This record gives sequence, C-alpha cells and structure tokens, in this order.
Amino acid sequence: MRHVRAILTAALAAGLLTAARADDKPAAHHVHRSPQLEKCIAACVSCANQCESCFVHCTNLVASGKKEHVATLKACVDCGDLCTLAAKIMSRDGALIGPACEGCAKGCDACAASCEKTPDDEHMAACARACRDCAKACREMLKSTGSANSRVSD
Repeated sequence: MRHVRAILTAALAAGLLTAARADDKPAAHHVHRSPQLEKCIAACVSCANQCESCFVHCTNLVASGKKEHVATLKACVDCGDLCTLAAKIMSRDGALIGPACEGCAKGCDACAASCEKTPDDEHMAACARACRDCAKACREMLKSTGSANSRVSD
C-alpha cells in the first residue's frame, strides 16, 4: 500500500494527476516553471520511485537475515519521502521551495552514501545514482533560480 501511495504522490507531483478542488473550478492561473525547476521535479519523482523500490529490496534483505541493511532501508524510505515532498512543493510553486530542495539534496547525499556501501548490489547502485542525480538537480535549480532561501515574505 505504501508503494501505491508513493506512486500516486509522485504522479501528482509530476503533474500527471490533478488534485480535486472543492469548487471544481479551473485554476485562475497556470504556474510557469523554469526548465531547471521542471528538471528538478522530474529528478525528485524519479528518485522517490527508486528509493521506494530500494526500500522494498532492503526490507527483503533484512528479512533474509542481512541486518546490516537496516540503515540503508531507513535512508531509502526517508529519502523517498523528502524527494516526494520537494517535488510536491515545487509543483505547486510553494513558498518553501528553497528549504525543501536543500533538505532533499542533503537526504539524497546521505541515501546515496548508504547505498554505495554495497557497490556490488545493482539495486542499491541504481538508487545511489538516482540520489546523486536528484541532489545535483536540486542544487542546480537552487543556484539558477536563487531559491536558496524560503520565499515566505514578511
């Protein structure tokens, strides 16, 4: 069930689905996103999906007695949640894009480092690559848009 929720959340964040509005009226305006923001959203959604898949993989490893994968399991599930959150905030042009993307990049760095401890495992190597790509996309987006600070105004 968690995997299905993550996929639906990622699809919503990617703009593949639209949230139902209480008044069912179309939005008054469309958000115009920069190419860097679009690239970052896509990287976050991709990474979230890879982290969810790696979480399941690590869960199976732990269940088979390989308890050394507990830390990676936790890193993957947390990173997937951070990526999903960042993608959602960017998709709605939220006021806290900067902090969300900074947190996502840091979470991706930690998850990649954890997955890279098992370099011979193709599943973890793929997760580490997705995390590195996402962290890079977040940092490039923040640098190009100047969104490093929260956009909440006084």
